[in-house]
Amino acid sequence: MWLIPAIIIFVLLFGTYKKVPAYETFVEGGKEGIQIAVSIIPYLVGMMVAIGIFRASGALEGLVEFLRPVLEFIGLPPEVFPLVLIRPISGTAALGMTSDLIAAHGPDSFIGRLASVMQGSTDTTFYVLTVYFGAVGIKKMGDALKVGLLADLAGFIAALMIVVWLYS
Repeated sequence: MWLIPAIIIFVLLFGTYKKVPAYETFVEGGKEGIQIAVSIIPYLVGMMVAIGIFRASGALEGLVEFLRPVLEFIGLPPEVFPLVLIRPISGTAALGMTSDLIAAHGPDSFIGRLASVMQGSTDTTFYVLTVYFGAVGIKKMGDALKVGLLADLAGFIAALMIVVWLYS
């Protein structure tokens, strides 16, 4: 409770010590933040439209049905697979899917627990690359994409293994 005010006071005192105009610097940072937020909007809109089209077209459900035998063989409930696909793209869409899974199957079900652990074990790789890299003008994202998706895969596998281990 006291940590955030202590950090703010430390920053202000350190700025005063270094003779930095703290308020003016803060206002300048706020202006830059607004400019970055505005520059991010086209990337966000593009991602949200693509996700909406993918879900509304029925392609997601078709892919799940096609992969059902493989998913069941590896122990991943097919209901959770859309979360595996959407989580690296959009945290908001993944949170919606997780909420739907918990509402349909219950928070204490295997599917509810698995979705919750997967939600917390992975990141929104494409979102981070598209929005943040795009906002600062980074064009070469290949290695960051590979590492991010590999980390997501590790998170999904670890989540499945941990939930199976703890709750089966």
